Amino acid sequence: MGSTRRSPCGEDPAAVTETRLNLLADCSSCFGLCCVALPFARSADFAIDKEAGRPCRNLRQDFGCGIHQDLRTRGFTGCTVYDCFGAGQHLSQGTFQGVSWREDPKSGALMFRAFPVLRQLHELVRYLDEALGLAAAAPVHPELRALLTETEELTELPVEQLAELDVPAQRAKVNVLLLRTSELVRAQLPGRKRDRRGADLIGAKLRGAELRGADLRGAYLIAADLTGADLRQADLIGADLRDARLAGADLTGAFFLTQSQLNAAKGDGATRLPDGLVRPAHW
Repeated sequence: MGSTRRSPCGEDPAAVTETRLNLLADCSSCFGLCCVALPFARSADFAIDKEAGRPCRNLRQDFGCGIHQDLRTRGFTGCTVYDCFGAGQHLSQGTFQGVSWREDPKSGALMFRAFPVLRQLHELVRYLDEALGLAAAAPVHPELRALLTETEELTELPVEQLAELDVPAQRAKVNVLLLRTSELVRAQLPGRKRDRRGADLIGAKLRGAELRGADLRGAYLIAADLTGADLRQADLIGADLRDARLAGADLTGAFFLTQSQLNAAKGDGATRLPDGLVRPAHW
């Protein structure tokens, strides 16, 4: 999950806010936490089983990945689409002030417990910050701003408190406002919008589908054929786009879409993307 010494997320720093710059993964400033703290299960995404807290066999002494250039061909596709939203460098250089788990083995267990918690908080900050940039969501901007500040403050908790934080409770609070944001944004479009929230669309034939302004929150779109589909202003938060075919699809203005979701999909040079996201190198 770590790169050789560079960020894998792919987002364009020139097109994101100052807050979101802090949410772009910088693997060169991280202790390879995703490669140690998280468990892997042997699957199409990971070539090996690995328990939480044990370093991946490909992790080098400098915390880079020994097979970074060949992850996809060697069965580690899951590593190429993972994004910690900047939690790795925050924990490594901020919370633990640059002292790694190798230098202080006693800190490892706490560091590894705190990492997935911090990663979830950073993800929430990312969505809240994006919502604040949506003009249609102006009626809830004050509430979004207050919740953003609150969530950012949680990321600075002492590590013992961070590791025990009730993240689902915070996520539930954030989700209320993100749902309201979605309703406000999609209401700007004329006509009836399709509601496919949480829908099982695995392998669905949606070539050329009219999904402008659709609610696709948490939809399972694994290997779906969305070639040429109109996904403008669609809510794609949490949608599973693994191997979804997006060739020629229009995602202009689609919101709550992350770079890692795009990295998991299959598009081409004709796929139109939202501002701030970039075309994955493997497309």
